[in-house]
Amino acid sequence: MRSVKFLVAAGAASLLSSAAFAADMPIMPPPDYAPPPVQDFGGWYLRGDIGFSNQNVKNVRLDNPAQYSGLSSFSQTTNFDAAGTYQIGVGYQFNNWFRADITGQYRGSANFKGTDLTRFPWGGATASGSDNYSASKSELLFLANAYADLGTWWSVTPFIGVGVGAARVSIAGFTDAGLTNANFTVGPPAVPVVSGPPVASFASAGSGSRWNFAWALHAGLAYRVTPDITLELAYSYVDLGDGITGVASTFDGSSGGHVFKFNNITSNDVTLGVRWNFDTPPVYAPPPLVTKG
Repeated sequence: MRSVKFLVAAGAASLLSSAAFAADMPIMPPPDYAPPPVQDFGGWYLRGDIGFSNQNVKNVRLDNPAQYSGLSSFSQTTNFDAAGTYQIGVGYQFNNWFRADITGQYRGSANFKGTDLTRFPWGGATASGSDNYSASKSELLFLANAYADLGTWWSVTPFIGVGVGAARVSIAGFTDAGLTNANFTVGPPAVPVVSGPPVASFASAGSGSRWNFAWALHAGLAYRVTPDITLELAYSYVDLGDGITGVASTFDGSSGGHVFKFNNITSNDVTLGVRWNFDTPPVYAPPPLVTKG
């Protein structure tokens, strides 16, 4: 009987010792749940952009070569005012470094001013003339664009891109106000030159439009505000092709059947845009930790 009591006491002591040892052991955390490796993802997005243009034209010429054949000198200055640009588009993010989109852009009306200064022989005299142009220009621009995203630092992603497509260039309200001065030589060469009376001229042209091949180069910075919303600040160099006016007429109603051509119109654009990704992959979340009391 005594041995039985001894065994019971020994067993109870052993259980108490095991319980105390278990209580002193640190609680092991549950096994880590590592997220799956990041995969390249695809997704559709919509985009909208606003900005302004800074445009240039190589030259403006009447499409009548005879008009310039007798000139002894010719110089031209041209200038466009800045104008707003408004763009929408749809695109696809193929992976974390390549995406592409199709955009349609309305380029607002930009005022144009230009001046020609010329010298030419005229009836035994040397004449000098000036032509002052004014007009307005607008475009529709449609591009297919491809971009390379160059990595992300602090949520900012620099990118470069290229676009090709078509532009519809429209010229409206074109006028040409000219003034010619003839310098006649009176008597022997030693006699001073006497200026004749200035001769004024005026021409206007109706609106004209044409479609051109267009292309663009892009560069900028993108900032991901949320998994669905990305802001863009971008620069684009755009080649829009040529523009034409309607047929020009002089103030007396006569018409030579010619148009003025705006050769090689380009623009340096700055835009601020937003991309809305509506096919964003779900964000991984590990399972909650479970503890037992």
